[in-house]
Amino acid sequence: MSLISDLVNLNISGSTEKVIAEYIWVGGSGMDMRSKARTLSGPVKDPSNLPKWNYDGSSTGQAPGQDSEVILYPQAIFRDPFRGGNNILVMCDAYTPAGEPIPTNKRHKAAKIFSNPDVVAEEPWYGIEQEYTLLQKDVQWPIGWPIGGFPGPQGPYYCGIGANKAFGRDIVDAHYKACLYAGINISGINGEVMPGQWEFQVGPSVGISAADELWVARYILERITEIAGVVLSFDPKPIQGDWNGAGAHTNYSTKSMRNDGGYEVIKKAITKLEKRHKEHIAAYGDGNERRLTGKHETADMNTFIWGVANRGASIRVGRDTEKAGKGYFEDRRPASNMDPYVVTSMIAETTILWKP
Repeated sequence: MSLISDLVNLNISGSTEKVIAEYIWVGGSGMDMRSKARTLSGPVKDPSNLPKWNYDGSSTGQAPGQDSEVILYPQAIFRDPFRGGNNILVMCDAYTPAGEPIPTNKRHKAAKIFSNPDVVAEEPWYGIEQEYTLLQKDVQWPIGWPIGGFPGPQGPYYCGIGANKAFGRDIVDAHYKACLYAGINISGINGEVMPGQWEFQVGPSVGISAADELWVARYILERITEIAGVVLSFDPKPIQGDWNGAGAHTNYSTKSMRNDGGYEVIKKAITKLEKRHKEHIAAYGDGNERRLTGKHETADMNTFIWGVANRGASIRVGRDTEKAGKGYFEDRRPASNMDPYVVTSMIAETTILWKP
């Protein structure tokens, strides 16, 4: 007699040409991820060859009940680490039946920015550092923390090892390998300053692919925490007090920044970002005011500061970039719950297209 685990892990590739495609989209809150699966007649490599699909937008907060149909447009394909074989994950964005992007579809506007010839010519690269917190399911308190109590002060947990310092490494490593299998350009992981908090990095990736990859990496992570019986939180300040918040530092460069003389281009870009600081802060995640206080490796959200190797700055430039006279910079303002379509495209728009 087969066990459920045997059937979950059943490899269908040897018995049928058909494959399962899991269609993924962002729900009405802007952070909740939704997905459903359909059978395809055979393997598909190009999203343009996938059928559009629909869902009930009234059940996701994205359409009224009397006109609830929302259409999914496939945009990016990844290998499915849960089903294996030729099965795929499909990142989609959402439209009305008339073909208009729904209000929560942030990818559509981002795609317009990234397809602008001036942006294409600059080949914007992104490396996004996604921080997150793992919570005990029944009490919504970080894993490894005593229920209703607190662990020892911050200090030993960042990149720490040991049963009293690193909580949830099995989830983190499972996610790391699953992302590599899926074809996501995940570049690393580490334990963070607050116990129960971790980080993974996606990139360097070009243009809109950075945001597609980050959303699917988030999806895979939440599927893994579902299996583990742990709650995933992207709250930028999950625990009040003397505990670090969670961000999504966004590393960025253009071709001009990476070429000789690029440091001057970087400084001009930072000047532009300073002039649009309020607009960026407003778009960089909900609840970010609880995180950007000027403490715990942040700059106050009402102040714009940049510096070399300064982790208390809004924008940090690395020592290597300063020394080489070219390279990249890090925007440290985005919260962990930011929308990567919004943040990546806004940085490109401000630094490449915007004329003060």
